[in-house]
Amino acid sequence: MVTINPIDLFLWTFRRNEKDVVNLYSSLSPVMQLATGGSMLNFGYWSKDNSDPISAQNNLCMIFAEMAELSSAQQVVDVGSGLSAPSKLWRDKYPQIKLYDVNINFKQLSFSGTEKNIEFLNSTSTKLPFADNSVDRVLALESAQHFKPLSDFISESKRVLKKSGLLVMAVPVTTENSSIGKLGLLKFTWSSEHYTIDFLKSLITSSGFSISEEKLIGSNVYDPLTDYYLANREELKTSILKNYSPYVEKILFKSLQKMKKASEGKIIDYILLKCNL
Repeated sequence: MVTINPIDLFLWTFRRNEKDVVNLYSSLSPVMQLATGGSMLNFGYWSKDNSDPISAQNNLCMIFAEMAELSSAQQVVDVGSGLSAPSKLWRDKYPQIKLYDVNINFKQLSFSGTEKNIEFLNSTSTKLPFADNSVDRVLALESAQHFKPLSDFISESKRVLKKSGLLVMAVPVTTENSSIGKLGLLKFTWSSEHYTIDFLKSLITSSGFSISEEKLIGSNVYDPLTDYYLANREELKTSILKNYSPYVEKILFKSLQKMKKASEGKIIDYILLKCNL
């Protein structure tokens, strides 16, 4: 059984520095794997035809890939690459691309072993290990909310991208200032920075990018994800409790309920952004 000290869990989510995020994901990523049966770590884009976790997660990856125009890319950097499941999906769909998975979490980076057309780089998001004007795409799929300072990641993306390149991000966001009164439990269990949509867009444009496309997809993310968990809670709970203490599942359950309520109340959303130089 995975043992997590509740005090450590609170400190990781409260402080949210790079080491805390590494510890958090190393400890809790298996919960997502147990709940979904796969290695994707994103929330997914749910629809009538994508109503189970793996299908919804793959769907989000492909919607993201289309926005990033991966069909015309060659050198692609995925920053905060998780367990590299998205990169494997993109590599198989677009065999012409060379992917560079950048992750500060070495344990996650080592998960896949050697992969064709994917190079694994243990590095921080704010110091990308690439030459100036050397890559076609910089991607951050549900990871940029952890980068601190985010402005350094954006400036680094600008540095390494070719002039025709794209920065594409998928980011959970708030629609207004995220006070405890508005977010409730999510203020502590949503283990990322709580950027507002306006702040994120302003930071991008002030860094020298223009935003050529944006999509708000929160209603296809939070609400159906929560509904799926609630409908299948007993089965999922049984799987999770084989490896985790009951309080971990209870926190997950309560957080998902609050997440759906915040989404329905338009307090949180989920944004896809395509950014050009």
